[in-house]
Amino acid sequence: MITTAKNKPIDRLKEFNQHKSLLFAIAYRMLGSVMDAEDMVQETFLRWQQGSKQNVKSAKAYLTKITTRLCIDRLRSARVRREQYVGSWLPEPLVTELTTDPTKTIELADSLAIAFLLLLEQLSPLERAVFLLREAFGYEYSEISQIIDKKPANCRQIARRARQHLADRRSRRDALRGERFQTSPEQQEQLTRKFMHASQRGDLQGLLDLLAEDITLWSDGGGQVVACLKPLHGAAKVAGFLRAIHRRGQKLSFNYDLELVQVNGQPGIIYKLGNKVESVVAIDIKDNQIFSLYFMRNPNKLASLRLSSK
Repeated sequence: MITTAKNKPIDRLKEFNQHKSLLFAIAYRMLGSVMDAEDMVQETFLRWQQGSKQNVKSAKAYLTKITTRLCIDRLRSARVRREQYVGSWLPEPLVTELTTDPTKTIELADSLAIAFLLLLEQLSPLERAVFLLREAFGYEYSEISQIIDKKPANCRQIARRARQHLADRRSRRDALRGERFQTSPEQQEQLTRKFMHASQRGDLQGLLDLLAEDITLWSDGGGQVVACLKPLHGAAKVAGFLRAIHRRGQKLSFNYDLELVQVNGQPGIIYKLGNKVESVVAIDIKDNQIFSLYFMRNPNKLASLRLSSK
């Protein structure tokens, strides 16, 4: 153990860096924002650096506690802003390199998928924290109780309530959509490429062949750029909307460059105009059909976009 005043900051930085990726992972799932998650991690580091370590038995537990509490406070303050948000709110995209590795894909998709993050929006900040710590990160209730300052029995109740809320939402959604079957990563990539090419050509029939009849398209412009204020439902409406985008681009001589990536562990596409990212879309694929499209267009959510391995 290094005890000199000169070396303590170095020791703390090394210890913090060992858990930095975990802290970001928790904060992003809590907040649905890369920028906010990075802010929370930075604030956690400042408090870790300035605080006393005399009673800290576990750096991981201590740092998780700081990050989680910061995120709970941020979520509570964000509630009003979300209620006043113009149009559909979608999480800030977390873009990663394209992979067909099924292990990595499943690991990412389990707790990063856009649909899952939107489901979490139905939970209170405290429910969200307990649910994620338990289900996504495998913390014991005894550990969670120390993080949120509640008894383990209370944490179990909160987690049970959160699971029930999510199960109710999922059951209603699945009842409307019917049973779906997973598509392999290779098939997802092939279908995404077909979608990309059909979109670039404005091929209405080509799009209709790829879209599920009950597809839903969400578009988040944040009131700053053109976007659908309400979700679009149905293959005909969605295909027509996508063809209209293509025609508008032709009319204005826009030449979009499309890049195949993964967005929150799902197949995705980046739309670029020159060096500027105009849109990012995440694609839900099951039964070899596209049944959800999430277009993130809010410039604030694309400002810090970069390839990331977090």
